[in-house]
Amino acid sequence: MASSSSSSPPLPPPDEPRTAVLSQPRIEGSPYSVLVLQEGCATELPDGTTRADGTVSLVMGPQLTLVDTGGPWGRERLLAGLAEQGVSPGAIRHVVCTHGHSDHVGNLNLFPQAELLLVGMDVCQPGGRYLPTGLRRGRPYVLHPGHLEVLPTPGHTGSDVSLLVRGTTLGDVLVAGDLFEHHEDEGSWQPLSEDPARQAASRARALALADVIVPGHGPPFQVFRPGSLHGPPPTKDQWR
Repeated sequence: MASSSSSSPPLPPPDEPRTAVLSQPRIEGSPYSVLVLQEGCATELPDGTTRADGTVSLVMGPQLTLVDTGGPWGRERLLAGLAEQGVSPGAIRHVVCTHGHSDHVGNLNLFPQAELLLVGMDVCQPGGRYLPTGLRRGRPYVLHPGHLEVLPTPGHTGSDVSLLVRGTTLGDVLVAGDLFEHHEDEGSWQPLSEDPARQAASRARALALADVIVPGHGPPFQVFRPGSLHGPPPTKDQWR
């Protein structure tokens, strides 16, 4: 690695978005706010293993939604985090798990009463009634028109999804799971990807769409596109 006289990261090319880590875990909005209940982490250990847990986000508003549930080892921490917000598991209307890895779906059994459970591109209701969707054909799945929609963002696995929350005070928030491992993760996400080319395309669309991204293993970060804080979103056909 070449040495540098400055500790600051290099600036992106002028036609690429600039990003910056958010200092607070809560993003206010109306009708929805986003709270990072648990900031995900991933630490490589001396024996070659990695200790990791996924980000858990609570989307507060008319349709209370939890995005990812963390690993089963964090069950009590998740329950305590919800309780601090005055939320019981039975109050959660939708649970969206961005993909099926254990550090993101480990506590699904806490929410058997949720109206919808989304794990990757599978959508089901209580009792195991699975619903048809267009997610595998690249179509969003709308939870609350104009406010909440699940987008297919494959690459890390073949069935990754992200939740788009529109209209916060910082713009549109994409809770993205491991589409992004963490802020400035270039070089670290590729070895973990089932399909790096497909994930790179999903990441590019996400950066063109979102004003804030909540990654799977780190704090949220803002996205600043050239010429405008809030650039135009991709059309639905671009999510194919």
